[in-house]
Amino acid sequence: MRNFIFFIRRFFNLLLFLALEIVCFVMIERTNTLQGNDLISSANAAAGLIYKKQNDVVYYFGLRKMNDSLLSENALLRKKVDLAYSIDTLKDSLVHIRIAQADTAIHVVKYADYLYMTARVINNSVNASDNYITINRGSADGIIKGMAVISGTGVVGRVEHVSRHFSSSLSVLSTKLKINAKLKGGTNGFVIWDEKSPDILAMTEVRDYVPIKKGDSVFTNNYSLYFPPDVLIGTVIKAEKEKKKGTLMIYLLSSTNFHNLQYVYVIGNTMADEKKQLEDSTMKK
Repeated sequence: MRNFIFFIRRFFNLLLFLALEIVCFVMIERTNTLQGNDLISSANAAAGLIYKKQNDVVYYFGLRKMNDSLLSENALLRKKVDLAYSIDTLKDSLVHIRIAQADTAIHVVKYADYLYMTARVINNSVNASDNYITINRGSADGIIKGMAVISGTGVVGRVEHVSRHFSSSLSVLSTKLKINAKLKGGTNGFVIWDEKSPDILAMTEVRDYVPIKKGDSVFTNNYSLYFPPDVLIGTVIKAEKEKKKGTLMIYLLSSTNFHNLQYVYVIGNTMADEKKQLEDSTMKK
């Protein structure tokens, strides 16, 4: 109690001033004068600013949950798009024999089925000769070696090592990875990394008479065992002729920003094993 009295005596003038200020503000507000309206307006503006800052903080900490939700939705949409592309409708115009009502001359062929899983990048390198990306998904989530990894903007890499809850993927920024690719016009080749920059890739084995324009897009093609077709890899920056080989070295700006890679999609091709077994058995004969 003694300390409280000592505190009052010490700060009496300040406390009196604050009390009088509060009384003045209350009197101004209650008289509903112009000053009172201004005071209410200022108070509302201050409260609005505080609420906005509070909402910004809540929004910021909710971004992770929002990103996870958007990734799951995008994965579902990608699966639906691939499912639509994976149906070939072939009309046989040579069928002239009368067939039963239940039969048809239209054959539906399902040639591929891709499964999409979302993942978060928890480690990423860009400065080594063979760069790897670690994600927070493993065998417990259905991840297996060989699955393709893409971002929302393009190709990322391929799964190489898997533990129960994590996996590491060999990045496109690696001397070990070569991706089947095609130009917008349909010309096929391979995309590699020449170790010069994390942003620059190179497309090889394209004949030097193929027309190339700056800004042309390069996509994955149908030959890949891992990647679905038509995933963007990059856009053409320039092309140089390799006279001895009669081919072009086409430099690409990577569509994936490896400096700021946060979320990816892991893709499984359910037809990959069957296709690989067939091709391996054919090579042995």
